[in-house]
Amino acid sequence: MPMVIGVVAGAAVVAVLVLVGLFKSMWRVAEPNEALIISGSKHRTEGLEEGMGFRIVTGRGTLVLPGVQAVRKISLDLNETELHVDCVTTQGIPLKVRGVVIFKVGDDFVSIANAGRRFLDQQKMMSERVHNVFAGHLRSIVGGLTVEDMIRDREKLTGQTRAACGTEMEKLGLIVDSLQIHEIEDPTGYIKNLAMPHAAAVQRDARIAQAEANRLATEAEQKAAARMSEATRDSEILQAGYQAERDKAAAKARQAGPLADAAARQDVVVQETRIAELDALRREQQLQADVRKPADAQAYETRARAEAERDARISAAQAKAKETELAATAEASRIKTAAIAEAEATQARGAAAATATRATGEAEAAAAQAKGLAAAEATRAQGLAEAEAIKARAAALAENQEAVVAQQLAENWPEIVKAGASAFGSVDNMVVLNGADGMAEMLAKALTMGGTGLGLARQLLSSMNQNGQTPNGTSALNGSTAPPSQKVPVEKE
Repeated sequence: MPMVIGVVAGAAVVAVLVLVGLFKSMWRVAEPNEALIISGSKHRTEGLEEGMGFRIVTGRGTLVLPGVQAVRKISLDLNETELHVDCVTTQGIPLKVRGVVIFKVGDDFVSIANAGRRFLDQQKMMSERVHNVFAGHLRSIVGGLTVEDMIRDREKLTGQTRAACGTEMEKLGLIVDSLQIHEIEDPTGYIKNLAMPHAAAVQRDARIAQAEANRLATEAEQKAAARMSEATRDSEILQAGYQAERDKAAAKARQAGPLADAAARQDVVVQETRIAELDALRREQQLQADVRKPADAQAYETRARAEAERDARISAAQAKAKETELAATAEASRIKTAAIAEAEATQARGAAAATATRATGEAEAAAAQAKGLAAAEATRAQGLAEAEAIKARAAALAENQEAVVAQQLAENWPEIVKAGASAFGSVDNMVVLNGADGMAEMLAKALTMGGTGLGLARQLLSSMNQNGQTPNGTSALNGSTAPPSQKVPVEKE
């Protein structure tokens, strides 16, 4: 029995160990700096399209079926690639740009999936591919810049390069952590020559500053030497003064006795002189009070009166001159204003008269021209109408003379009858014999005269056709002359 228990226990332990080993072989854990790409079964991952055929695991563990699923890792570590690109600026100057790009696979599933598809088995080629991408865009961007732009604003070059490569790096599943342009080499020496004016200016300023410092130092030394000389001079002058004072004191000491006698005599003379001066001053004051002051007062009064009269005359003369000047100025201004106004009025009247005359002449000329044109147009139209009428009558006469004659007679028949009846205009009473027969006879005679007129018209037309004109020299289209009226004999009762 104990053996059975031992066997069971051993089998259980073996089974547990087998299960642990199997679980360990199936369990995969993704490190913080890597992602697991599990393929072999259909999976759906958030952010990816359905049916990718692989699963992405980051930062945790997962079970993998050996023989069914394959597990591969893609690194999320930072990578860097050195940029050594030969470029040409928009000025045609060749440059060598040196820099570094620090990149990595993105942390999101979309970036990991894109990088896995492209670099899963070629992760060592990632730096070379990134270098090619940045080299192409860097050449394109440098081709649109000048050397000065690249030197003064490298951040602009870096930003444009990152922006241009962003889309392609995103397609590769990569993100750029840093892009730095370390050095711009100039094999032609353009940058060095570009810096030479600034270096020369710095050297010039340095030399000027050094010369200024030397000048200031020299001036300071000269001022110090001058002050030293001045101090020496002052010292010698003081010493000489002291010596003179000592000599003077010694001389005074030697001359003390004679000087005392002379001083005593001088005091006596001074006192006598002062007494004389006081006496003269007294006499002068007496003279001032008795003679000079009254004379000065009288002279001052005379002078004051004369000055007052003179000032009054001058003031009166100035006032008179000012009044005369103002009056003359006012009169001149008035005359000038009146002359200007008269000239302007005359000019305005002349301009108005000239304008009116010109307008009247232009209107009359236009009216005369319009009347002449209207009369000429009317005459021309009338002539054209008459010519057309003559032409139409000539054509009709050539085709059918009798029809034309008949039409003319029909159109003018009222006038013909009126001319024939004018013979009875002076008859007050007329008696017709035979009644209706007499009236019929009169009508018959009238018709006979009409027939006679018709025959006469035909003869005239025939002669016109032969001669080409009417007997009286006018065109046949102007109408035929009606026969003279014949008086009908009437009988009065």
